[in-house]
Amino acid sequence: MSQPLSHPALSDADPELAALVGAEEQLQADTLRLIPSENYVSAAVLEATGTVLQNKYSEGYAGRRYYEGQQNIDQVETLAVERAKAVFGVEHANVQPYSGSPANLAAYLAFAEPGDTVLGMALPMGGHLTHGWGVSATGRWFRGVQYGVRPGSALIDFDEVRDLARKERPKIIFCGGTAVPRTIDFAAFGEIAREVDAVLVADIAHIAGLVAGGAHPSPVPHADVISTTTHKTLRGPRGAMLMSRASHAKAVDKAVFPGLQGGPHNHTTAAIAVALREAAAPSFRDYAHAVVANAKALAEALLARGYDLVSGGTDNHLVLIDLTSKDVPGKVAAKALDRAGIVVNYNTVPFDPRKPFDPSGIRIGTPSLTSRGLGTDRMPLVAEWIDRSVQAAAKGDEDALAVIRGEVAELLAGYPAPGLPTD
Repeated sequence: MSQPLSHPALSDADPELAALVGAEEQLQADTLRLIPSENYVSAAVLEATGTVLQNKYSEGYAGRRYYEGQQNIDQVETLAVERAKAVFGVEHANVQPYSGSPANLAAYLAFAEPGDTVLGMALPMGGHLTHGWGVSATGRWFRGVQYGVRPGSALIDFDEVRDLARKERPKIIFCGGTAVPRTIDFAAFGEIAREVDAVLVADIAHIAGLVAGGAHPSPVPHADVISTTTHKTLRGPRGAMLMSRASHAKAVDKAVFPGLQGGPHNHTTAAIAVALREAAAPSFRDYAHAVVANAKALAEALLARGYDLVSGGTDNHLVLIDLTSKDVPGKVAAKALDRAGIVVNYNTVPFDPRKPFDPSGIRIGTPSLTSRGLGTDRMPLVAEWIDRSVQAAAKGDEDALAVIRGEVAELLAGYPAPGLPTD
């Protein structure tokens, strides 16, 4: 069983908050985390986020700051930048964006004017809010046009993408999303973007770790700009990066600072550097491929149990389940699974007749369980737990969910999570 980390200063200064942190540590240790955007950071990444780098303001870039005393900070940021360039094979990297949404917004600021047209994947089809969706600032300040997927296959409709691009002449085309279980064809997007003279932004927030580990094709040869968070499959802190060709470096940097933000979070920059060093190791390549192998094995086990999977399966870390045939709404299933110690999120599926806050599907992924060391041999059991939980949700059987929760905790006791101590 995991034990809470020792936080003596926090416990002394604020015992109430310290207790909540300890409870979260225990929860993360005892539950099966299947949300595809979550992961466990290493103890080294965790430590880096809590260093005295927190104390320093550093507006500007290395060698060009507005505050003195940057002797160490400049080296920290340069380390992160150089490691990003090496891991992803890019000409330019900016490690200062606070998170993924501001990073995407910086792309707008760099390459478009308010009111310009942008083309992105529709949110209900698997895209992201910041790809021009109406409720986002990007959809209010810019003219968002959305492409979707084909009915039946749920694969991106490139005929539609090309037709929309030719008709609408967008300044920016976004590819990537939050619920895309198949390989993203960056080459096809690049060809379309070049044809209409648009800037192609590849949002690889979900798959950055898979790209770094060679488990998903890289957008580098095809995209003008690459946006990513640094957590999720990359197993870093909550932060983001913008990478680009050298010809776009000045526009990207100017958009991040001073365009959108002031001083970078230096403790986060340090943790990004640590995570990128870890991502450059051969063991990370093994991890990235194991994530995909686990996702495919889990998808096959769910298919064998009669579950409908969007696109019929997965090529990456993510599986999107349509529960319509099970007669259990996604939200009901997600909450039942949570009570069973299996953490997922409810999610819309393509052409979903239900509302976004009460959709038909759930979204699951394998980054976290792979970080704990679970392999393909355990995926049939995970599928069994999901199936039993969904059935229990349909019947309102809380006792069955409690039994599953005990089984989950018992198994995970043998698979300690990175960054969390054990007996």
